[in-house]
Amino acid sequence: MAQHIGIGIGAGLVSALLFGVLLKATPLAILLYLVAPLPILIVGLGWSHKAALAAAAAGSLALVLVIAPFMGLAFAAYIALPAWWLAYLTLLGRETPAGLEWYPTGRLLGWIAATAALAFIAIAVLSSPNHAAFDAQLRGLAQTLVQTRLPEARPPAETRRADARPTAGGDAVGKDGAAAPDPAPRADTDPADVTRGEVADALARVVPAFAANGLALLLAFYLWASARIVKISGRLPRPWPDIPSTAMPRSTLAAVAAAAAMCFAPGYVGVFGVALLGAFSAAFALQGLAAFHDRSRGRPGRGLMLFGMYLILFVTQGIALVALTLFGLADTALDRRRPKGDPAP
Repeated sequence: MAQHIGIGIGAGLVSALLFGVLLKATPLAILLYLVAPLPILIVGLGWSHKAALAAAAAGSLALVLVIAPFMGLAFAAYIALPAWWLAYLTLLGRETPAGLEWYPTGRLLGWIAATAALAFIAIAVLSSPNHAAFDAQLRGLAQTLVQTRLPEARPPAETRRADARPTAGGDAVGKDGAAAPDPAPRADTDPADVTRGEVADALARVVPAFAANGLALLLAFYLWASARIVKISGRLPRPWPDIPSTAMPRSTLAAVAAAAAMCFAPGYVGVFGVALLGAFSAAFALQGLAAFHDRSRGRPGRGLMLFGMYLILFVTQGIALVALTLFGLADTALDRRRPKGDPAP
């Protein structure tokens, strides 16, 4: 056990180093930051969840002492603890009359979504304990994105002139020399600016959903990749699961309904509800992908169908994930893939 803890401490320091290089803000630093959870997941799956917990503690403490307390807390909340928790759940099992039953992949997928939402809200609270400041940051980010995508089409008011020309008496004259009527009083607010402001406000509300959605997809990939690495090394305790048969239980639909209700709550409770919806949309999209693999097994032309589906996902830049999300929701709600009489996963 002491050897496992030592290995965990080493993995935690490596993970903290990968996380800390993000301060360099170079493309290589960002790439290294993206693989920071892998050492903790690998040691958690290959040795024990206690080794992963030691890795989380060692990495967080190193960043607190070497860089700043905020960096250590951010590493713990966003990288280390989620990786430890998912490794712990993956190796969770119970004895049954039929033998050892491992934690179902469907429930694990649901926990990936919940973990992503919790990690996002944790880093949000750490960065801005005051929700008003956090909301202002989101609105500023959204305003910048909108200004980039929807630049002002009209020139500034100082350089904008109609056909009228000022005369010596100060009155405007038209092209025919006649005095032009006084222009109608112009509103102080440009309708285009109002539209951009509304778009920015709407975007600021859904930013947590997009962030948690991307984090959930990354956590699922990290868990799969680390499990493959550990399996190749021969240290993975549980047998490799049948991933295409992954299906979240119907209780996740209640969690989605609760998240939708939380979206109307003020403060960070509402932000957490939005993040939870985004994270679960990623989980249901992954389940839809698994269901497509599962339902196409044994059918002629399966390889061509799968190639076409992934090609559509690539060409649409992920927009087709919306259809997969709906497919995953229907798969959980109808629950037709599991034979009758089988217990819920």
